[in-house]
Amino acid sequence: MIVCHCGVVSSHDIADAWENGARSVEEVCLRTGAAQNCGTCVFSVQQIVCQHEQQKPDLTDQEAVRAAS
Repeated sequence: MIVCHCGVVSSHDIADAWENGARSVEEVCLRTGAAQNCGTCVFSVQQIVCQHEQQKPDLTDQEAVRAAS
């Protein structure tokens, strides 16, 4: 699904940016080119980022769990 029509950025592009270390909406937008023109997609980008935060714990969180064990 295209999330940013100005930059032709898809939800897959946003997920890829997340998987490659972008951990904020700003970082995702900078890496993908989303929300660089009109900005109307920023809320959609934020929603996708939040979904990934909830689904996949950050690597540092996983390391903290291992260290506590």
